[in-house]
Amino acid sequence: MPLSDPPAPAAVSPRFWALIPCAGVGARAGGEGPKQYRPLAGQALVLHTLEAFSSVSRLAGGLLVVAPDDHFFDGRELPSPQWWVARCGGATRAVSVAHGLEALAGRGAAPQDWVLVHDAARCLVTAAQIDALIDACAADPVGGLLAQPLADTLKIAVADRVETTVERRGKWLAQTPQMFRIGMLSQALERAGAQVTDESSAIEAMGLRPRLVPGSAQNFKVTWPEDFALAEAVLASRRHADTVGRFGGPRGEASLLPAKTHF
Repeated sequence: MPLSDPPAPAAVSPRFWALIPCAGVGARAGGEGPKQYRPLAGQALVLHTLEAFSSVSRLAGGLLVVAPDDHFFDGRELPSPQWWVARCGGATRAVSVAHGLEALAGRGAAPQDWVLVHDAARCLVTAAQIDALIDACAADPVGGLLAQPLADTLKIAVADRVETTVERRGKWLAQTPQMFRIGMLSQALERAGAQVTDESSAIEAMGLRPRLVPGSAQNFKVTWPEDFALAEAVLASRRHADTVGRFGGPRGEASLLPAKTHF
């Protein structure tokens, strides 16, 4: 019998990884110490972020990028053995993310795998929002990010005086997670430099157009001192909704608070 060609190896499906830069100091939030470790509803702010990601079953693992001298997670239990901490944070977000991508590759992540980069201080993100981003971008040639259409009138100021009003049509507020291929994002960050403020900007600088996936007003970044009270109120309303749901009432994303408009 003639020999047949060996079967082609099965294509390996790309995996999904989470990367949470956690090396910032959060000076605008006031208080002592990095804002991601300040208490919020009974635990450190960043632990609420981890709870959401730990509920996403499609993630192969996750990485927290902290400052070299950061020992907050020493002795703390992470969501699963597939999560770990890397003390390779840099002076800017872009540097921390770039170093985090290298650490992911060292743990076996492939260039074609997806990475979901998320702000540690966006502690109100939900597993449903993360899954929605994955669903929208898993087959996309570029990737994308959670975002919200701009609802407020936007002004440009000079010396604390209004210079002009910006047309808000077609403008979105960028959120996280932002989801891109590891290899593509590594290349984009290397080209864009250390001062780029989010991953999408680096991808855009390569001439690519990330997908915008509708997020939620509650997925805001805790930035200012008053944001802690707002985030705590949202968490309390969610706990109330969960309690009502367990006893037969309606359940869903709580919306007891006005949308936050500064990010």
